[in-house]
Amino acid sequence: MTLFRTLATCVCLSPPAYACDLALALAVDVSGSVDSTEYRIQMDGLAAGLRDPIVSEALVRGRAQVMLVQWTGSSRQQVTVPWTRIDSFEAIDQFADRVGNDPRVWRNFSTAIGEALETTMAYFDEVAECERHLIDISGDGVSNEGIEPSEVHRILRTRGVTVNAIAIEETEPDLTAYFFENVIVGEGAFVVSASGFADYPARIRKKLLREVTQQTAELK
Repeated sequence: MTLFRTLATCVCLSPPAYACDLALALAVDVSGSVDSTEYRIQMDGLAAGLRDPIVSEALVRGRAQVMLVQWTGSSRQQVTVPWTRIDSFEAIDQFADRVGNDPRVWRNFSTAIGEALETTMAYFDEVAECERHLIDISGDGVSNEGIEPSEVHRILRTRGVTVNAIAIEETEPDLTAYFFENVIVGEGAFVVSASGFADYPARIRKKLLREVTQQTAELK
């Protein structure tokens, strides 16, 4: 354990008044428009972002629950790393390892964003004790199959689930606007733009920093 982490453990990790600040579902696009190299960039970038010192400290400090979902076309969404309690730096390292080594489930299907949100939302019943419920969804294209993502917004609001997005504008330069209008929902919801997959690692780190430090910085 690094000196930084040792100090963070001693100084910053006083137990919060509740069991879990944040339940974070990481929903990764594995549709047919994402090739094998781009898939690897997403997973490696996400794993690196989770290991960022500020991100990892905030997750541990907030005793977060985190899971990974792969999604593509209709009826093709799967939890590949289930809810994991992040109560130590060892736990976040192990979760990041699982993300980085997660084998791809599908390769050649469409983009069903609405169904990805609907399916992922149901898993928050397993972490009802968490103060915030958040879906972090990535995508490189508009929804072209199944229910429209906007059709899920009402129930997401009712259940208190926020959706943030990272728009990977590899081939669709207006994707950020589409995600802003149709995908994100909830108080403070936002979209981060990546100009392409090469830009993804830096942008997902920025997105995670904004998400996980939003309230954990307020914990006493």
